[in-house]
Amino acid sequence: MAKAATNVKIAVVGGGISGLMATLKICEAGGEVDLFSYCPPKRSHSLCAQGGMNACMDTKGEGDTIYTHFDDTVYGGDFLADQTAVKGMCEAAPGIVEMFDRMGVPFTRTAEGVLDLRNFGGQKKKRTVFAGSTTGQQLLYALDEQVRKWETKGKVHTYIFWEFIKIIKNKNGVCRGMVAQNMNSMEIKAFREDCVILATGGPGQIFGLCTASTICNGSAVGAVYQQGARIGNPEFIQIHPTAIPGTDKNRLMSEACRGEGGRIWVYKDGKPWYFLEEKYPDYGNLVPRDIASREIFDVCVNQGLGIDGENKVYLDLSHIPADYLEKKLGGILEMYSEFMGQDPRKVPMTIYPSVHYSMGGIWVDREHNTNIPGLMASGECDYQYHGANRLGANSLLSAAYSGTVVGPVSMAWAGKCAKLKEMEGWKAKKDHGEPLQAAQEKALEGLDALRQELGPDLTDGELEAARKECADEFERILSMNGKENAHELHQELGRLMNKYVTIERVNKDLDFCFGEVKKILARWNDIGLTDHGRWANQEALFTRQLRNMILYALVITKAARMRDESRGAHFKREFPNRDDEHFMKITIADFDPKTDEPIISYEDFDHSLIKPRARTYGSK
Repeated sequence: MAKAATNVKIAVVGGGISGLMATLKICEAGGEVDLFSYCPPKRSHSLCAQGGMNACMDTKGEGDTIYTHFDDTVYGGDFLADQTAVKGMCEAAPGIVEMFDRMGVPFTRTAEGVLDLRNFGGQKKKRTVFAGSTTGQQLLYALDEQVRKWETKGKVHTYIFWEFIKIIKNKNGVCRGMVAQNMNSMEIKAFREDCVILATGGPGQIFGLCTASTICNGSAVGAVYQQGARIGNPEFIQIHPTAIPGTDKNRLMSEACRGEGGRIWVYKDGKPWYFLEEKYPDYGNLVPRDIASREIFDVCVNQGLGIDGENKVYLDLSHIPADYLEKKLGGILEMYSEFMGQDPRKVPMTIYPSVHYSMGGIWVDREHNTNIPGLMASGECDYQYHGANRLGANSLLSAAYSGTVVGPVSMAWAGKCAKLKEMEGWKAKKDHGEPLQAAQEKALEGLDALRQELGPDLTDGELEAARKECADEFERILSMNGKENAHELHQELGRLMNKYVTIERVNKDLDFCFGEVKKILARWNDIGLTDHGRWANQEALFTRQLRNMILYALVITKAARMRDESRGAHFKREFPNRDDEHFMKITIADFDPKTDEPIISYEDFDHSLIKPRARTYGSK
């Protein structure tokens, strides 16, 4: 049951699983939400998650435990995730599944009616609950339905097709509002909020061709980074081993294909070579994604054994009964048939690794506070749970779990803002000689400390100044008349990042890439718009987003250059081993406004619960 309403208002930016979960938790606690989204929430990128969500349900009687899930996640992340935070997520996972079940999510069940589970990478136990091959969509739709109930009660105010531009800080440096733009009318508006939660997803579009939706551009993260938010572990970019290469984008072929028995192979000496099964007999085709991607890269690029000499290998489901595949993987098979014109029930699929996810993101503490008071982050745009490599099916879990954490935390913060307003009223009464209750007198003893922590509300003048700054910037973009094309610059950026900052990284190549990205940043100033209109001007919006993406690309590249070791998704042949002595630390990136470059530093973190060990997955 919801608590009594409180006079608080919180902005949630992003309508995916994490943003909607945070919204739901805020409303259940009595708060109000301004919900901003690039698109209708049901079209958020969360719906693209196919394979499932990890939770220790143990319906197969395999003796799975929460501790095993915890250990698999820490081991899979190559020991670079905050272990206390990961432990909390794994402990909460079964309850989150049960909550979604009560919401009506149509999880796939066995003939006996219990939750079915499938295998997923980096885990020997069946731990992944799923809804066919559209799990993300089903979770997203369930949350959207729940949030709409609160919208009808006037507790959620949706701003669909509005783009986040920047946060607004008060005189104490506390985030107390934000600026956003209507993507149709081009109206720019400042919003007074008690706090702001970013749940804006990953930065896949920085790499151009990837499995991410076009809205996954990292622009919001790039914006707050320039305002002082720190970025954690940005160099750790997940490359998914199985995607359909495309000229417009790459399309994910879920890890569920391998979880249900799919096999990866190429021809060697005229015979099928199941190279993952040969090298990793304990896990076979279900080694973690970073390892599988590197092995495929090695087979195709270094050994030259790709299909027809190209960078492709086979993902084979044709040995599995068609009716079983239809039940467990129907949506995935339909997509492959749609785009490739072949039936994967009958012939092996051709796939190659693709940029897929970012383990790094905005630095947050265990309660999802950023280093800017009043600004929080959750979901893929934060860095918290996955360390150097994310296990498959932990993304839906971390998105949902982080929403359940940040919602109540934001309410507690907003409650302090409401309390400050109330205490200021008591102080005004006291100053006018009106008597106060003893409890009110006692509470006023903490007024100065609360003032110092939260600072003042934003004035109308400060809101207007922030709005005008963004409006003036947009006017300058509309008037850009140079010789460069924003979309061509984006394609150049994507080619650079995909070539030099993905599966294998070389220091001299990273130095070159950093310099070239800096040149692209300079060329951004010479962009010329072909559309100078003031209604639904996508080119102008993209041009603003692009600058944030370029700055984020510099962060990823420099962080990769400075980490001279191999850990998880970050691999350097020059430094092939993990270096715990020097790099068992979180990378921190701060923005330097003088150079537009990141300042990289390192911080310790909690890795006291599970001691680091060699990450081999039984390789031969």
